Amino acid sequence: MDNRARDGILPRMKSDFDILIAGGGLNGPVLALALADAGLRVAVVDAQPARARAADDFDGRAYALALGSQRILSAVGVWPALAARAQPIRQVVATQGHPGEGSGIALRLDSAEIEEGPVGQMIEDRFLYRALQAGMAGRVTVIPATRIERHDPDATGVTAHLSDGQRLRGAVLIGADGRGSGTAARAGIRRTGHGYQQTALVAAIDHELPHHGTAYQIFLPTGPLAILPLPGNRSSIVWSERAESARAIEALDDAGFLDVLRPRFGDFLGRITLAGPRFSYPLGLTLAESYVAPRMALVGDAAHGIHPLAGQGLNIGLRDVAALAEVLTDAYRRGEDPGAADVLDRYQAWRRFDDTNMALFTDAINTLFSNDNMILRTGRSMGLGLVNAIGPLRRRLMRQAAGLTAPGGGALPRLMTGKPL
Repeated sequence: MDNRARDGILPRMKSDFDILIAGGGLNGPVLALALADAGLRVAVVDAQPARARAADDFDGRAYALALGSQRILSAVGVWPALAARAQPIRQVVATQGHPGEGSGIALRLDSAEIEEGPVGQMIEDRFLYRALQAGMAGRVTVIPATRIERHDPDATGVTAHLSDGQRLRGAVLIGADGRGSGTAARAGIRRTGHGYQQTALVAAIDHELPHHGTAYQIFLPTGPLAILPLPGNRSSIVWSERAESARAIEALDDAGFLDVLRPRFGDFLGRITLAGPRFSYPLGLTLAESYVAPRMALVGDAAHGIHPLAGQGLNIGLRDVAALAEVLTDAYRRGEDPGAADVLDRYQAWRRFDDTNMALFTDAINTLFSNDNMILRTGRSMGLGLVNAIGPLRRRLMRQAAGLTAPGGGALPRLMTGKPL
């Protein structure tokens, strides 16, 4: 048998599918698996080479998966391969402070207060990516190292023209190709938003003392610092700094980087050292003005980009995926055209409001906390303390963070509730 066919890679020919997906990172494969399990024929066109992100070496990149997102991964069959490598998030602690000063605990969310268990799980990018790639083998047609250069919608479907000369035909094209989505750009969809003049510095840290499964969000005047637990005495950090300061910190060697980090990090986990490479990326708010166009829909970062302070970027992308999978599957089973405008509009009506609310919420929190105004500082402490003192409010916030309730009060997709499509 031809190796390309055996690996699920399409030979050079025109083929028909129900669903075409641009983007093979995380959201695209999860959507592909959900739709394939429902009986649809799915092709994923991935600009990256096969196994490009599946290296064995630890690099520190990781995600905080809400419980609702974990349920989605269980539903598509990949969570069993990840469970042993995940770190449960048992508590979330929010504080505010200054570098070099102690930060008093203002808000503590403890998963023991809800019956469903840990509010989320930390999982490394390399393990999640590999599990999704393995899950697609034999279930989804994957075309790696190839881009969609043009797509032509018409009354009965959409034709995608690939960079290697192939043409694919499907009922609908899904853009899961990130913030610089070529799918959205070709459809003429504009984006609104603004930059934060902040840069996220990302790294993994080894520390002397155990974290006990606690995730910390430390609000500093220059931007928030997230400390997220990984297996063992190790944590992932997402450190937001003003862009000019971040450039200077990036230029430091590892020892200099740690010298700047330590007073911000504190000593509550003992001595800290770097556990891998460092990464950085600029921060901004961006929203697509529409999630749909003729024969096309957007999910994940192709539709929205938010501040990482709440760790919700991948989670709201997976909510998009779960909602779109449900809309398309239900339409398919009713004999509707899954690429019809009224079908895609159901998806947009379901998700765009909640995504916008989350984007505006994180935008407001970052604006409120990323300053050293004494009046605001006092008000922030009082507000966090009040939430901490009111049990029902604290538990409601925890259930939303876990993805157990929809931010706008609407219905959750079935995959997020543990129900099959």
